[in-house]
Amino acid sequence: MEKVQVNDCEDVLLSMKMISVNLSEIIDKLDRKNIKLMIQKILESKRIFLMGAGRSGLVAKAFAMRLMHLGFSVYVVGETTTPAVRPEDVVIAISGSGETHSIADLGKIVKDIGSTLITVTSKKESTLGRISDVTMILPSKTKNDSDTYGYLERNIRGGYKTMPPLGTSFEITSLIFLDSIISQLITLTGASEAELKSRHTNIE
Repeated sequence: MEKVQVNDCEDVLLSMKMISVNLSEIIDKLDRKNIKLMIQKILESKRIFLMGAGRSGLVAKAFAMRLMHLGFSVYVVGETTTPAVRPEDVVIAISGSGETHSIADLGKIVKDIGSTLITVTSKKESTLGRISDVTMILPSKTKNDSDTYGYLERNIRGGYKTMPPLGTSFEITSLIFLDSIISQLITLTGASEAELKSRHTNIE
């Protein structure tokens, strides 16, 4: 790569500001009824399965880890030790577009099994959004959106030099949202920090 001189961090700060503004706007649009329903389904579940592709898959794994810390029986779809899903289980899908083929196809299988499907997405009318028992909408830009915020035009005109790439907005928003779900679960279950730490891996 050609040597590049770094003169300032304008784009770093601008991107952070754009993400924080987007997050503030999304908070006001969240469906509290669906948040409550999602939490209720998690609390009533026998086992919880998380699934997502790419960076959304990493968000799913991060949420699964926190649920494990809380003492839930939780698995990540696709791992070699993940057991079969049963009707009494809850499956949570993370997909910005709600159309990622692998995850949407798995969502259909989940419904055929009779399990509860919860989807965290930015597209209510997507494949996953339509078939899910609970659809948690986080209105954000995804990698499949066609220049949703006029990014290319602003770039040409010099309005904004950059913005978070691809699905970053959704991924960060979903990570924060799901960690906030954990905060609510801690309150509801009365779990202590010591309990959470006791379940954290001790061989890393």
